[in-house]
Amino acid sequence: MGERFFLYDDTVETRTRFVSFMGEHQRFDLAIMQTDRFYGKYLVLDLQSNRFAIIGQDDLDEPGYLEHAYNLSEEDANDLRSFLNEFI
Repeated sequence: MGERFFLYDDTVETRTRFVSFMGEHQRFDLAIMQTDRFYGKYLVLDLQSNRFAIIGQDDLDEPGYLEHAYNLSEEDANDLRSFLNEFI
């Protein structure tokens, strides 16, 4: 096998917040990571569904973004959006 070619290989400092809360119909267990890697946006991991997205305020304002990224109903996405609007 030849020499491995990396596009990048960086190690960065992050701040990670682990939070769990109950929405109207669903529990959310999140890991929210902040780093300078994503232009001021957050990496939000849903530990229950194994889904993640890079989210900023513009993404929260985008209709259907959370529904698609996390495979959520509109009601559950509104619960998540409400929480993230307080944080982001």
